[in-house]
Amino acid sequence: MSEEVKETMEDYASELEASYKEFDQRRNSRYEEQDGPDAEKWAELAQMMEDKTVTTVKVKEAVKGGLVAYINDVQGFIPASQVSTHYVEKLEDCVGQHLDVVPITVDPEKKRLVLSARAVMREKEAAERAEKMAGIQVGEIVEGTVDSLKDYGAFVNLDNGLSGLIHVSQISKQRVKNPAAVLKEGEKVKAKIIALKDGKISLSIKALDEDVEVAEETNTYDYKESGEATTGLGALLKGLKL
Repeated sequence: MSEEVKETMEDYASELEASYKEFDQRRNSRYEEQDGPDAEKWAELAQMMEDKTVTTVKVKEAVKGGLVAYINDVQGFIPASQVSTHYVEKLEDCVGQHLDVVPITVDPEKKRLVLSARAVMREKEAAERAEKMAGIQVGEIVEGTVDSLKDYGAFVNLDNGLSGLIHVSQISKQRVKNPAAVLKEGEKVKAKIIALKDGKISLSIKALDEDVEVAEETNTYDYKESGEATTGLGALLKGLKL
């Protein structure tokens, strides 16, 4: 999870800072802070951040730019960008909910505790994807729905919850210039897995057509072989004079 958290902090550094300034102003004006959390609590929070410890918190309030929750009586802030892996339109709907979070900023001097539910969700999604990826293999025939079309190919949501790409060169044995001329979004398709690399799935419809052609050629060849053998034997028998 360390890479995920690092990436998150770099990507959202300016947003986190702006959100927390809003939170600081609101907190100073609305909350009567009693004795600040002691050093032991902050040390524990710092250790949690270092260990990427996941803990469950209950959202107490929605404020401008994020949510308020507590860990060990220390007030924490969950920026809007860290609430989920997708955009949350109404933060108020999160009040009272329980979220799994990890600390991503622990600053005892400024009394700043920033939490992220997004980092936990991304970690879980990555683990689930890895498990699903382990259950498929090259050569397997899969079914799915065309999710989006690009100039370079079609993205397909597979029935197993994964997604893959059919490159434009793998749509048909005929030359395809524009995937939209052959496929449409929402269309159900069947494809063959031709490559698995770096967590990405490469699919091919063309490979299915090629498999059918090979099968037909094999059947035709077997038939001709059988026919030639039978015809040859019959001709020999007819040619015999008893």
